[in-house]
Amino acid sequence: MHWLYLLLALAALAVAFKTTSVAVLLIALVAALGFFLAWVLKLLASRVDSQTRDSSLILDPAELRRLREQAEARRAAAGNPTAPPTP
Repeated sequence: MHWLYLLLALAALAVAFKTTSVAVLLIALVAALGFFLAWVLKLLASRVDSQTRDSSLILDPAELRRLREQAEARRAAAGNPTAPPTP
């Protein structure tokens, strides 16, 4: 979808170069600038979105506490009651 904005910006620039009216020239240049900025922002948004992690994989504090308790229980059952130092 973001490539459509670039094509529209190029089309607006082509209209700006071909026109003889100053009003159409200004409108076409503003449209080209707007479409170009929309293209850049959409491109950056898609790159950021492709590199973000899935939020469903993030552990909440209750789940993290439960996992720590399980690890401590396994350590105690293995005969090593010393817990690692906490920072």
